[in-house]
Amino acid sequence: MSLVYEEAKKVYAAIGIDTDEAIKKLSEISLSMHCWQGDDVGGFESSGELSGGIQTTGNYPGKARNMEELMADIDVALSLIPGKHRINLHATYADYSDGIVSRDKLEPRHFDKWIAFAKERGLGIDINPTLFSHPLASDGLTLSHPDESVRRFWIDHCKAIRKIGAYIGEKLGTPCLNNIWIPDGYKETPADRTSPRQRLKDALDEILSVKYDPAYLVDSVESKVFGIGVESYTVGSHEFYMNYAAKNNVMCLLDNGHYHPTESVADKIPAMLLFSDKVALHVTRGIRWDSDHVVGYTDEIKEIAKEIVIAGPEKVIIGLDYFDASINRIAAWVMGMRNMQKSLLNALLTPHAALADFQAKGEFTDMFVLSEEVKSYPVSAVWNEFCAISGVEANETWLYKVKEYEKNILTERK
Repeated sequence: MSLVYEEAKKVYAAIGIDTDEAIKKLSEISLSMHCWQGDDVGGFESSGELSGGIQTTGNYPGKARNMEELMADIDVALSLIPGKHRINLHATYADYSDGIVSRDKLEPRHFDKWIAFAKERGLGIDINPTLFSHPLASDGLTLSHPDESVRRFWIDHCKAIRKIGAYIGEKLGTPCLNNIWIPDGYKETPADRTSPRQRLKDALDEILSVKYDPAYLVDSVESKVFGIGVESYTVGSHEFYMNYAAKNNVMCLLDNGHYHPTESVADKIPAMLLFSDKVALHVTRGIRWDSDHVVGYTDEIKEIAKEIVIAGPEKVIIGLDYFDASINRIAAWVMGMRNMQKSLLNALLTPHAALADFQAKGEFTDMFVLSEEVKSYPVSAVWNEFCAISGVEANETWLYKVKEYEKNILTERK
């Protein structure tokens, strides 16, 4: 324990915060690290263009080109992130070593390599059906498509991924979160808003009709306010999914890039937890819109972290979702994950009970002063101690290892 940390302990103890307990709690919070930052959402199914409102910008060298390279890059990233975490896969990151398989025909065996990878490292796995970047999604409609044959393909795909998710959860002994997001919508104002949503509801009903042990599989649905090419109408709106989740006992996943810029996901978390046992998150950094920038140590993320800590971290499944191809992809992973952890630590070091008591008594001057002054408390000293306990660099020196890996490995990828 450093002298700096000992002094920080005393400072926080004066306002009733046990820094050792905060570190312990932070070490118990797992984040789900998204595989698609490592290869720009490409996956291993094909080398075609992204579609469905998905796009990456930048051409930084060293993108992972196959499963082995992606796994190696994930290993480097996780070695620089304190704590024990999860990995989040899309369906298109299946093992196609025996040949490409249609998405509706994917089987648990196509993810055995990922299971072995995770088991060896003590990681959990989450999964997502991939309803974009495919010929049958080229017109912007999938589970809400008016053509029954197209809809059937996507329904069968989602059913296959749920089966795979349950298999993963059973093999790893930790629940796999299966999250459904679709790009469906229209560029112009639709004549009929109801029918696409009715088709989506019916499709979800069929997909979720097979029951799996919640110890192995947890389901969530994810909304979006709009997307590229579907600016006027999104079938899977927040209101649709929030109500569907509540009625059908599935989780509502909140992506903080999927709302109007003036909406606050931090505000949604406590509201939804009054009616749901849990919520799920995809944390990103939107700039003007859902631009999926690397998560920063920002006020928005700190507020989200605050509500997670107040509610109880066990009630919120936290995943990250961004993809930046303009900088070193491993550094993007590490920075985003560490910034989310720093935000959670900041929340764990905030005297929420005292502030809430001031609010309840109408003592708003005291509440404001304490909430502002605590911002300059030595959170960095506690972060450094957490990193030291975890055996990782506490400051930007971790980047030296990434740069060395880039020099020796990433620059060789063409």
